[in-house]
Amino acid sequence: MSPMTVDVVLPCLDEAEALPWVLARIPAGWRAIVVDNGSTDGSAALAAGLGATVVHEPRRGFGAACHAGLVAADAEFVCFCDCDASLDPGLLPGLVRTVADGSTDLVLGRRRPTGRGAWPAHARAGNLALSWLLRRRTRLRLRDLGPMRAARREALLALCLSDRRSGYPLQMVVRAADAGWRVREVDVPYLPRRGRSKVTGTWRGTWQAVHDMRKVLDEPASTDDGRP
Repeated sequence: MSPMTVDVVLPCLDEAEALPWVLARIPAGWRAIVVDNGSTDGSAALAAGLGATVVHEPRRGFGAACHAGLVAADAEFVCFCDCDASLDPGLLPGLVRTVADGSTDLVLGRRRPTGRGAWPAHARAGNLALSWLLRRRTRLRLRDLGPMRAARREALLALCLSDRRSGYPLQMVVRAADAGWRVREVDVPYLPRRGRSKVTGTWRGTWQAVHDMRKVLDEPASTDDGRP
């Protein structure tokens, strides 16, 4: 793929420990957009020093950070990836190819834990419950709602995503399904994160995320045929 056709959105809250590894794994010629969501550990300055485009999103929330990155992107394809070194951005070209060749519209990385503690039991349980609810709502037989994903930028913007909390990744899938998109998942290694999780590191954080996502599932189905 030619240079600058892909932007990688990296939502970031106090990830200075992981940033060097993550940014070093961004494919050559692709732009890393680090969306700083109120870090106090120097993440924004570090990311800028390592060559990333830094966007500041003062509204706290995973969805707020992801959407700010999507709005800031200008490439044909946009990828999303966690900024905690649990997922390898070097795997993103494989995901983008499945969108670029027309075989799918939205591709998700299905997390496959590679080390002890990579995916705590409470986080896995929450993900399993949501996958089941998603299947009932959309009939998509997905096994994970992983944060690594790729799609065309203009198509993503046309989904008019509105959630700005933990429900953002789920809302993307639900609205894509309502619009008739072809959604596919591929296995990706899931590594132990660096630093402390701000969302699923505790039972309370996990179930707050589940609560946010249940509200997304309760939204009425869209009638817009917004195919990419």
